[in-house]
Amino acid sequence: MDEIKRCMNEAATFLDRDAGVCDEMGRVLATTRPILELNEMQAALKAPASDQVWTGDGRSFCRLDPDIPNSGIVFVSGTDRAAQDVLGLLVRWIRSTKLERNTRLERQNFLKNVLLENELPGDIPLKAREFKVSYALPRRALLIRFNEACDPETLKTVQNLIGEGEDEIFTVDEHNMVVLLVCSEEGERGDKISEELLSTFTESGRKTHIGVGLLAENLKDTAKSYREASLALTVGSIFYEDTKVMWYNRLGLGRLIYQLPPTLCRMFLSEVFAAETYEMLDPETLLTIEKFFENNLNGSETSRQLFVHRNTLVYRLDKVQKITGLDLRSFDDAVLFKLASMVRRYLESLNQAGETKSPEKRW
Repeated sequence: MDEIKRCMNEAATFLDRDAGVCDEMGRVLATTRPILELNEMQAALKAPASDQVWTGDGRSFCRLDPDIPNSGIVFVSGTDRAAQDVLGLLVRWIRSTKLERNTRLERQNFLKNVLLENELPGDIPLKAREFKVSYALPRRALLIRFNEACDPETLKTVQNLIGEGEDEIFTVDEHNMVVLLVCSEEGERGDKISEELLSTFTESGRKTHIGVGLLAENLKDTAKSYREASLALTVGSIFYEDTKVMWYNRLGLGRLIYQLPPTLCRMFLSEVFAAETYEMLDPETLLTIEKFFENNLNGSETSRQLFVHRNTLVYRLDKVQKITGLDLRSFDDAVLFKLASMVRRYLESLNQAGETKSPEKRW
């Protein structure tokens, strides 16, 4: 129906007569003149079973597709030869538009099945040729996740930003969109497109996160890149909440911890932090630790950013050592504390999700 409405809107810009599509009961579904939507086309009730043209009420009518029940009836004002010629052109135009839409949907379903590994590997090259999708191009999967539901305008915005080319863009579900981006090994285009997408949607007030997988050498391998992009979003939601674009190969310790069994994580955490030890660290101290790590254990820069005296920072770090037994000024102890705090965050996400294997995707 959206395609038919678009056809009618476009036809309104060049037709010198009224036209539209109604159903078998004569109710107008789409038209070049919106006021006609209030009318009923009584002559449509006389529709023959074939695709022959008939007239009535000063209009010419023709079934859109006599082989498909309730496919719609096209009408134009006028009953002369010129009107019937226009009617024939409209019918063929709408048919080809619907056929193109069906082909596009089949193509998108094929690509979705490739990403979800629902296609046999041996069938992918053959079907790719059938749907005119280049098989051997290197591609990188970008998974765009929106807090609000995607609409056709969202898809159009992404298509306009990426431009013409052999990139594949389609929605996976209500909140997720995939871009199979043709790019080189360096990944510069992936960085550029991700930042442009994020900037565009942030400016429009839409909360957006983007996961980026590794480069796939061919279409079959894009399934792996898609899994990586999805994992990047999941891991990012746990460990890097302030980061909007997550690259799979830049997840660092987060990816390692995510793949560890929860039992092993709990055992490790109990060995680093005694019971209730971590809870004894107040928010001010935790902020100090965070800034200390951000500045690569540089005390002077940390003091400057926190607007505190160097002695105050030393006092807080001594307090952390007294509570946890770890001196964060020591590289080994700092790494151990960082790792343990990330493990703790991972276990908290599991508890919040009520799962034992994989945390809920909070993005």
